[in-house]
Parts: sequence; structure tokens; C-alpha cells
Amino acid sequence: MKLAFFDTKPYDRPSFDKHCAAKGIDIKYFETKLNADTAELAHGYDAVCAFVNDTVNAQVIDKLYELGVKVLALRCAGFNNVDMKHAFGKLHVLRVPAYSPYAVAEHTMALLLTSVRRIHKAYIRSKDFNFSLANFTGFDLHGKTVGVIGTGRIGRVFTDICRGFGMRVLAYDKFPVEGFADGEHVKYVELEELFRESDVISLHCPLTDDTYHLLDAAAFEKCKKGVVLLNTSRGALVDAEALLAAIKSRKVGAACLDVYEEESDLFFEDNSGHIMEDDVLARLISMPNVLVTSHQAFLTEEALENIAETTVSNLVSFFEKGKCPNELCCRYGETHDCKDGKCF
Repeated sequence: MKLAFFDTKPYDRPSFDKHCAAKGIDIKYFETKLNADTAELAHGYDAVCAFVNDTVNAQVIDKLYELGVKVLALRCAGFNNVDMKHAFGKLHVLRVPAYSPYAVAEHTMALLLTSVRRIHKAYIRSKDFNFSLANFTGFDLHGKTVGVIGTGRIGRVFTDICRGFGMRVLAYDKFPVEGFADGEHVKYVELEELFRESDVISLHCPLTDDTYHLLDAAAFEKCKKGVVLLNTSRGALVDAEALLAAIKSRKVGAACLDVYEEESDLFFEDNSGHIMEDDVLARLISMPNVLVTSHQAFLTEEALENIAETTVSNLVSFFEKGKCPNELCCRYGETHDCKDGKCF
């Protein structure tokens, strides 16, 4: 089996080299992202491996199909960058549904603590031997209410962490998890109540048509004054321009973002020598109450190992058995994990 690996970063190679070698997979690394201009590089390969900011639209899918590529192996959980309906009947799409919910949940809490206790500012100040505590007053998390939108694996782990800090949890999910909420410390509510009551809001849901710009101007208007927003899920869950306006109006007291809706040409790259042309991102980063990390919540040794192991296992399962439990399809008009192992 020959695998073309796109958008390669140095931290990808060790785990994939190990697992591909163990299964006899011939892997070729390409640093470029997968898009309409680079899809030709997949010529002669059985499968391609893509990441969150690779572009797998109809044009790319048609090109890969024309080249004889059979499988698109996503080394991530999200698949909003793939035109799934167009892929049906042309490419088998495999994904990694879970790699380390702890990695993302812990990074989310790290961002929250850094923001509310001004740790990032204290670090910079102390490097200049300035030990003043002026403007460093934070607030206790204990007793505060956190709204968790999305109660999949990551959302539930983040909830456990928040409970460890003595926080009250309001949860929202289109498909509530049975037995998760006790009604006292963790309670499922509608979005209106979550917005109204939460001191902190954390997003842990996938990006779909229903969740696109879930946090927009109207949603921010319903929130508590001074609410802290956390997003380590998908950038387009938040309307960035509406967030900027909400910060300027003091409705949002702080924002911690590991993702951004226009991140695809910016994140994972060194842009320090370039003019930032995205005015909204530039203004957000300039705000003293905004923390931005570049989609690094997943980046732990454990997660990288799990991603490589599951991706390679997916490929071996498909090419040896003709099916994979982590295959996605649009057979019934909506994207879902295949239950019978066959998309088409």
C-alpha cells in the first residue's frame, strides 16, 4: 500500500514512521497542503492522508478519483473540510474519531486558568524583573457556572475537570448522553439558559450547518456581561467579527481561542515575517483579554501516537478486509459513521 501524506509537520513523522513500517505501508511525506493545485502529487498512491486545514472539495475529490486513489484517511476527528456528499461513490473517507480527549480538555482548562489568573502577562513581566501585581487580579473558578456546549468525549472530560474546581456545569447537546447529568452539579439545559447563566462558555461540538456561527451577535447579546469564551473545537462555531464587537462592548470579558474560522492559511505556519492581512484576527490578538493558540490543543505525545495508530489501523482494515469501523458516508443524505462497514 502506498500512502501520500499531506501537510506534514516534524511532529507527525516519528509515530507514522513507526506504525507504517510495522504494517509495510510505503509512506511519502509532502509538506504542502492538499488542495486543487497539489492533488496531482497523489498520482500512483492508493490512499492520501489529510489534516484539518487541507481542502478536500469537489475538485480535489474528482482529481483523486481520476488518479485512482481509493481512500482519504483523515488523521483527525472533524471532517467539515471534506465535501462528503461529493465523495460518496468516489472515495472512502476514514477518520480518527477520538485520539486523546484529555489533551484537548486539559488545554482548554490551561487557557482558562492562564486568562483569568493573568499567567501569560505575569511571565512576560517577571522576565523584566518587574514583580508588580498591578492589574493581575483574577477570580476564583470555584462556585462559578460553566456552560459546556457539546458533551462528547472531550466535553465530558472538560466537565470532569471543571467539577474538580468546584464549578457548576450547565450542558447542552443535541443528543444528550444518558446518565451524564445528575441535575444538580451537571444539568442539561437549552442554549438560552446556558447563555444567560454561564460565567464561562466552552465549545466542544462539531462544525455542522446547525452549529455554524453558533456564537453570533444574537447569542452574545443573551450572555452574561463579562462572560469568558473558550473555543478549542472548530473556528467557525464563532462569528469572529461578532466576537470582536462583543469584546469591544465589554459583553465578553475574555476569549481563549485555539481555533479561528479563517485559520487554514495561517495556523501551523510561521507568519512572523509577514504582514497580517486578516484584520479581524490581528485585532483579536491585539486585545489584552484575548488568548490565541494555533490549533495546538491536540498536540501531546499520547494524542500523536493514538492518531498514527488509528489512522494506520483504519487503512489496514480497509485494504485487507474491505471495510473499516471508522468510515464516514453520506448514503442516507447525511454524514455518519458507517455501521455495516460499507459506504458504497
